[in-house]
Amino acid sequence: MIFPLFLMAAIWFGGGYLKAPRSLLGLLIFCIYGVGLLAHFALPEGNALRGYFGQFWGEWALVGMLIGSVFGFQRWILWLRHKVAENAETLGPNAIFRDVEIDRYSRHIFLREIGGAGQKRLKDAKVLVIGAGGLGAPVLQYLAAAGVGAIGIVDDDVVDNSNLQRQVIHKDASIDMPKVFSAEQELRAQNPFVEIRPYFRRLDREGAVELFAEYDVIMDGTDNFETRYMVNEVAVLLRKPLISAAMTQWEGQISLYDPARGGPCYQCVFPEIPSPGLVPSCAEAGVVGPLPGVIGSLMALEAVKEITGAGEGLRGQLLMYDGLYAQARKISVKRRKDCPVCGENPH
Repeated sequence: MIFPLFLMAAIWFGGGYLKAPRSLLGLLIFCIYGVGLLAHFALPEGNALRGYFGQFWGEWALVGMLIGSVFGFQRWILWLRHKVAENAETLGPNAIFRDVEIDRYSRHIFLREIGGAGQKRLKDAKVLVIGAGGLGAPVLQYLAAAGVGAIGIVDDDVVDNSNLQRQVIHKDASIDMPKVFSAEQELRAQNPFVEIRPYFRRLDREGAVELFAEYDVIMDGTDNFETRYMVNEVAVLLRKPLISAAMTQWEGQISLYDPARGGPCYQCVFPEIPSPGLVPSCAEAGVVGPLPGVIGSLMALEAVKEITGAGEGLRGQLLMYDGLYAQARKISVKRRKDCPVCGENPH
């Protein structure tokens, strides 16, 4: 049986080296295999020709299964390449996707809910992330990895040693560096095909109005209540979808606030700023290290869905996660007519 196997291998690899059509090479190998099957079923036992193709027909059948597996795998690879190319065509002539980008984002392109058109929307999108700390770290990393075209980062803090237990975008060597520049450095190394815009400043209302106008989606991962309520007001004013989350100790919550498209705003759900000391910060109460990764990744996922139009987002839903007991629940939230930000008579 060695000779026909050697012959088939010589045809395949030799023909490939000579750039012969794969279909022709496959046909020749199929013919040799067919002769072997015919020899086993048409010739008597002991025949010399039959012996070339193994002592038993089962051996030759096993060879056929192996050959079929190889051909099937190659056809599957070709189908995948065709699928990527087919979806890439839907990106349009102005997408300016390099081949390396198509390969990088191929797992998105394979998803029917995203596809080439969705990846094009991600590339065209501009997302502003407020806070480059625990929540901001995974948000920034996953948005950059997903191929969001422009990512703004706002933060006025510097990297502290105590941040490194959970703010995984920063490194030990970045201690005392402004967080926006530390994050920028990591994101550029992660994905050179996205634009990173660092803003090393404290966000005030006037600056927020000017800045939010440049972006499609606002992501709030701050731990300051005054900033959260101000961010919500400006997002409502400019009709920008706001994905906001918070966490402490073992628990976190997240929602998409967007009254311009039927959902409530942040202040609809949380009408008043808590009294000082009522809700302790992470520095005061502690927080388990992986929790920001869980909640921040959910924020990034919501942003990808919002931009591409995939699935069902958290507009009108508040998702609460308890890491200590591995529980998650979702409740419906609605706009309030008396909301001072988005209600019938806003202040």
